[in-house]
Amino acid sequence: MKLRFLVPVALVLGACTPPAAGPRPEGGTLRAFRSEREFSEFNRDLVRKRRDDPPPPPVVMPPPPAPQPVPAPMPGEPAAAPGLQGVVVGANAESVTNVQHAGVDEGGIVKTHGDHLVILRRGRVFTVRVGDGGLRPVAAVDAFGPGIDPAGAWYDELLVADTLVAVIGYSYRRGGTEVGLFRIDRDGGLAHRGTYQLRSGDYYSTRNYASRLVGGKLVFYAPIPIDPEEPFASFPAFRRWGAGDTTFQRTAAATRVYRPAGRLSADEELTLHTVTVCGLAGGGMSCQATALFGPEGREFYVSPRAVYVWTTQEPAWDAPDTELPRSVLYRMPLDGSAPSGVRVSGQPADQFSFLESGDAHLNVVVRGERPERRLSLLRLPIARFGDGSAWAPAAAYRPLPTPRQGGSLQNRFLGDWLLYGAGNGWGTPRDAGSRVYAVRWAGADSVAALDLPHAVDRIEAMGGGAVVVGSSARDLHFSGMRLGASATLADRYVRSGASQGETRSHGFFYRPDGEESGLLGLPIRGAGKAGAEQLEHGSASVLFLRNRAFRFAELGDLAARPATEDDGCRVSCVDWYGNARPLFLRGRIFALMGYELVEGAENDGRIRETRRVSFAPRR
Repeated sequence: MKLRFLVPVALVLGACTPPAAGPRPEGGTLRAFRSEREFSEFNRDLVRKRRDDPPPPPVVMPPPPAPQPVPAPMPGEPAAAPGLQGVVVGANAESVTNVQHAGVDEGGIVKTHGDHLVILRRGRVFTVRVGDGGLRPVAAVDAFGPGIDPAGAWYDELLVADTLVAVIGYSYRRGGTEVGLFRIDRDGGLAHRGTYQLRSGDYYSTRNYASRLVGGKLVFYAPIPIDPEEPFASFPAFRRWGAGDTTFQRTAAATRVYRPAGRLSADEELTLHTVTVCGLAGGGMSCQATALFGPEGREFYVSPRAVYVWTTQEPAWDAPDTELPRSVLYRMPLDGSAPSGVRVSGQPADQFSFLESGDAHLNVVVRGERPERRLSLLRLPIARFGDGSAWAPAAAYRPLPTPRQGGSLQNRFLGDWLLYGAGNGWGTPRDAGSRVYAVRWAGADSVAALDLPHAVDRIEAMGGGAVVVGSSARDLHFSGMRLGASATLADRYVRSGASQGETRSHGFFYRPDGEESGLLGLPIRGAGKAGAEQLEHGSASVLFLRNRAFRFAELGDLAARPATEDDGCRVSCVDWYGNARPLFLRGRIFALMGYELVEGAENDGRIRETRRVSFAPRR
């Protein structure tokens, strides 16, 4: 398995106006190093501490706050406003990606460009024409470009910006993120324009995505491991890469690197948490970065305005049992202005634990420390971020009921609501019920706990409500939820002898065609399959359900055919991001499964295959 966990955040400097940074932090911002000399002295001090100093005294964080009413808004705080609330499925009518925020595209395995689908699989990029009712493979090129040795690389994600296709990968041999740029023309032809290498640690995550596209700009958050004895060897930098390697160029001066909020442990693995901004003018790439020192542990989230990085420093190996991890939450604006921070308690589960809401607050679901792992909702005005010396007040944490079933926490902000529950994750489905919890994140209402006969493996937006997907021992369940004056369960559909074929958020898609009606798709496999099996076995089919006023009707499946030919894969030969997606485009229905695109048509309450095409490479 890949030992990967990076997070690129590349902003593209270009003609587009950068997004607003939002409210100015009341407590100031982090302090940047004033010069390379000061940066070098800081690192020399770290080296001396590692060699000479005893471990730092334990820092005992305060216990979780007692339950209390949610405080009224502070004087001067803006009232709730629409804009950044919750999850939006698909950024626009041409999107085929189930994104967390409208306007923030996420790197995936399939995108659209004009009349074509652009698909990344097993080290190659393909285009398939779907315009004018057609379905025809057009082009296939290596993801790594001509003259490049791809050994040790994995190519996971792609994004499309105007006439450029950006392929994002990670090289274990060279130790950095690779960005391959390809020009795509109106006919679906692909031409390699250049490959670039950014210094970074491994970005792989089982839930998050390495790249974003915001306002026509690539956005990467990257954790860069740094050695204080040779700090400039790990400084944020990039180069154009190919048969003749070019010299690395720094993407940040020392004055764009910020001091940590608080003291770093002498025995901690140190990281430069880096936001890199790469312009794509002229078909090339030019990059700038902002970075801050911190510990290795982190979760990150990208809103339309900023990258949030929740860092956690674990206690030293010889620390007393009473010492708890120390966490700082950083806000790194996408407009390049100075980061800010606040000290916090607990840890989020993933990027879906965060919401930068339109009322100028950051909302985060956090888990406390072991053994209880109690949940809270941190709701903090963005203006409270500062130089990182202040703690988020106890009143900002609202205790939440903790799922009794344990397992993998699933949480989503949908409209005015936060929904969460416990699921199977990558494990084998259990024959046990569960609960889904629902609470208005900006209110003081009580938390609704709704019983389910299945696990909470997936929570997705469905029109103005939600659908909770989860497995029991041998069946796959879809439970509808109305989110109005209260949260209530609606209809439930059960597919016998099935389990999820994809666990990532991009595996699901919902296409609304009315206020309370729409079509959803999800890849499925056989009964009782562990989530981890998706790495070795493809989905059997894509299941489609019709939603009418929160009542489900099965339309049927578009099925995969067994792979029979050797594709001659050279690199990136495991589908770490899955290989099946439901696609709804221009009124048409497709299922992407491996190297096949299958089209279906809905007639008389059923979906029937109309044609399929293989875009598999020919040896």
